[in-house]
Amino acid sequence: MPYFRVVEAARLLGVSDDTVRRWIDQGHLPADADTAGRKVVDGVVLAAFAKAQATEIPDPSDIARSARNRFVGLVTDVVTDTVMAQVELQCGPHRVVSLMSAEAVREMGLTPGVLAVALVKATQVIVETPG
Repeated sequence: MPYFRVVEAARLLGVSDDTVRRWIDQGHLPADADTAGRKVVDGVVLAAFAKAQATEIPDPSDIARSARNRFVGLVTDVVTDTVMAQVELQCGPHRVVSLMSAEAVREMGLTPGVLAVALVKATQVIVETPG
């Protein structure tokens, strides 16, 4: 069972070390001590906490879809040529890049600062572990 030090938990949760320490001190995030006496969080507990803390940005289109992986964010960059375009979105901590036709970019008015939703429906997802 993996354990994560406060600094590692903070990095994984996208918050400061102090925030993780406050959550531990307030009893929101259970922690143990490692053999050196440092606070550590059980990986299973951290995963459940991360899932509970995650806030989904509402999809502004309000359309029912079969794709479950929706990333709401802001367009940060658009690179187009005569036929194709690359559109980059920042969706919370996630950077999503899409390749599409230049015509679609023009029709949708995709420019930096525009709110957009990236839908991902993949038949293959690669999962890796460190080490």
